[in-house]
Amino acid sequence: MTIDLARHVKRGDRIVIGQACGEPTTLVEALIAQGAGIGELSAFIATSFSGLFTSETSDAFALSSMGAIGALRGMAKANRLGILPCHVSQIGPMIEAGIIGCDVAMVQVSPADADGNHSLGLIGDHVLAVVAKARVVIAEVNDRVPFVPGEMLHKSRIDVAVHVSRDPVEVAAASVTPIDEAIARHVAAIIGDGSVLQVGVGGVPDAILRLLGDRKDLGIHSGMLGDGVVDLIEAGVVTNARKAIDTGVSVNGAFIGTRRLYDWVHRNAAVRLCSTAYTHDAAVLAQLERLVTINSALEVDLTGQVNAEQSGSAYLGGTGGQVDFVRAGARSPGGRSIIALPATAKGGTISKIVPALSGPVTTARSDVDVIVTEFGAVELKGQTLAERARRLVVIAHPDFREELDRTAHAIRQRGF
Repeated sequence: MTIDLARHVKRGDRIVIGQACGEPTTLVEALIAQGAGIGELSAFIATSFSGLFTSETSDAFALSSMGAIGALRGMAKANRLGILPCHVSQIGPMIEAGIIGCDVAMVQVSPADADGNHSLGLIGDHVLAVVAKARVVIAEVNDRVPFVPGEMLHKSRIDVAVHVSRDPVEVAAASVTPIDEAIARHVAAIIGDGSVLQVGVGGVPDAILRLLGDRKDLGIHSGMLGDGVVDLIEAGVVTNARKAIDTGVSVNGAFIGTRRLYDWVHRNAAVRLCSTAYTHDAAVLAQLERLVTINSALEVDLTGQVNAEQSGSAYLGGTGGQVDFVRAGARSPGGRSIIALPATAKGGTISKIVPALSGPVTTARSDVDVIVTEFGAVELKGQTLAERARRLVVIAHPDFREELDRTAHAIRQRGF
């Protein structure tokens, strides 16, 4: 089914698009093809993996995002992507307040049930905030999208329904390297029975999940999940039995994976898709004991400051939900907050433990708890600047320890 966007979208409209694997690709294709003819359009998408957004699409509309994540890195490199630095938990409230403009919502949903409710399927996040704010709600109703318990959109709230039958965006599991496995071993040693996990997608998260097969009664409360969690749930390792809230249910904001994951979550009462107003909310997270949050970084300096966004002039990541979960894990009774990263980049030519960050501070040193590389795990919470520097040198790559130790020595000499 094709759609004439000019019937619903006005010149100068601000569009917010469903993100990640919830991206409505048919609507995005129409926007790319027709946007220039409508004129002066702008669009916001938090993350994209579809590959549809390229530097050429900026001729049809101006695009902004919370980071250069997934397939958006190419646009950032070409200076065709507006970067809005914000936490994931801030996007919904900023849409509600009109700070992120939203005249038109473009979302993807499952077919409706007997009561007229569409599941949001693969992405909860800020979709309902977008729907509530938009003048026009255009929904791509895709019969290949799973009906997942949790956030629903009633058909009465949809102004234009475009029915399609096509595979949603998929993100294949990343290859797990020996370095990923080494990092994972250090992280897995921190995760005990009954822990509640927040974990992302990628090589390190998948490697960690593979090492947890002997744990009991793990729980899930996460902003995103990939295929790797399915094995643990099917094996009875993840039961959510010890969670004080949402007992027996894995709570998640975005499913980012393949058809295997999508088929598994379809009408599965053991999972619930929620908005960031729940998954990232401080009051909700405060009710979770033994919460272990696992996030990544581009670099960490010797005082514990974390940069997950930019390396020099290249914008490579985003603020995301890191700070929300770092704070929650560090404060959770029996919980931990972990930043995991390889010790080097670019084939071992540069250290990711650095004297000073080359980009912005994503997570402040005052919030940091545990840093992990393939060379070990160190606890920074409650440690002086001098002791932090000493510990971080230990988990840096051996090729860079002597140089880093000179900086660490200077910190110690200052008495910090």
